[in-house]
Amino acid sequence: MKSGLKAAYLHAAYLVNLASSNDIFYLKSVRSLVDHLKIADALGINGLIFHIGSSKGMSREAALDQEVEGMKKVLKEVPGHTHLLMENTAGGGEKIGAAIEEMEYLFKKVNSERVKVCFDTAHALEAGQIMEYTGEMVKKLFDEWDRAVGLENIEVIHANDSKTAAGSHHDKHENIGQGFIGIDGFRALAGEPRLRDKVWLLEVPGFEDEGPDAKNIELLRSCFI
Repeated sequence: MKSGLKAAYLHAAYLVNLASSNDIFYLKSVRSLVDHLKIADALGINGLIFHIGSSKGMSREAALDQEVEGMKKVLKEVPGHTHLLMENTAGGGEKIGAAIEEMEYLFKKVNSERVKVCFDTAHALEAGQIMEYTGEMVKKLFDEWDRAVGLENIEVIHANDSKTAAGSHHDKHENIGQGFIGIDGFRALAGEPRLRDKVWLLEVPGFEDEGPDAKNIELLRSCFI
């Protein structure tokens, strides 16, 4: 029986932190990503999305370089076809990946065709990458991402509204149209032609607080009409 799904993705454990200053935790993070990537590849999954982590306890430069080393180890140990997707972050708590420049550094240093990006709409707003999702600002934002990593390497859009304002650095998702992005913001995103071929995934609380639901799907779908 065919499901009709065009693509499928797994999300790594949230505790993974390749930038950890704790050697034991760093090695466990590498092992966790290796194990999840093996599972994803065995299932024929398109990609494994993971959170980059926090640099607490070491310099930013050292943390970024350790992140590169960790990603290379994971890819070397799992030589399949499944992609490893870095997700941008909201920042705060010394988290890496809130700045496009950091994502660019990691992407180019790892230098692998299997490394891609998952762009989270809420995280970008919360990080202050964009202050409002209007047509003009969306174009400007993705011009920057195109220069940094190439838009062809943004494989997934995590379509989430935000409970917190632009630049808050607080990672809190909201249902589509109910947060600081708003339905007009998602219409602006849907109106960016360079994003039309991406895989759009929901990570919203749901209107019954039970996770992504049909109402969120229909709200997002309506933005493309």
